[in-house]
Amino acid sequence: MPVAPVTVRAAASWFLDQLTLPRHGTVKAFEADFRQTLEQLVPRIEQLAADLPADDVPRKVALAGVEEARWRLVEPGAAGLQGEVERVKRLARSVISLCGHFDALSGVRMCLLCDKPIEDNDAWDPYRQAGLTGGPAQPGRVHAVCARTACCP
Repeated sequence: MPVAPVTVRAAASWFLDQLTLPRHGTVKAFEADFRQTLEQLVPRIEQLAADLPADDVPRKVALAGVEEARWRLVEPGAAGLQGEVERVKRLARSVISLCGHFDALSGVRMCLLCDKPIEDNDAWDPYRQAGLTGGPAQPGRVHAVCARTACCP
């Protein structure tokens, strides 16, 4: 049974945030889910990109993300637990990246607080989320109700 990309995106974020090394079995389980998700997303993104003009910037960026994910999928196993965790973290980054590219190319807007789609008739507010790895803040949207109920919007 395929894992939902939204679930794996949350799992990838969690995995990247870990401050201690997970057990080897845990790393392998996350790797399997990340691989499965990437293998599902790559052809879907390529299909969406094929419908766009060759000079479309989101198309080019998405295809660059696909190429990077492909390299990460064939990366050989690393020596030791630390090396394996770093390798699987690279897969996690590709999961997050390709989920975002899929959303952008398909026109889906996800709430940055609840990670559920913002439908056309949903009330929403703009939101700036801190970058995952300490990078610049990322602009996005949140459901209006999520913004009201979040402790720190």
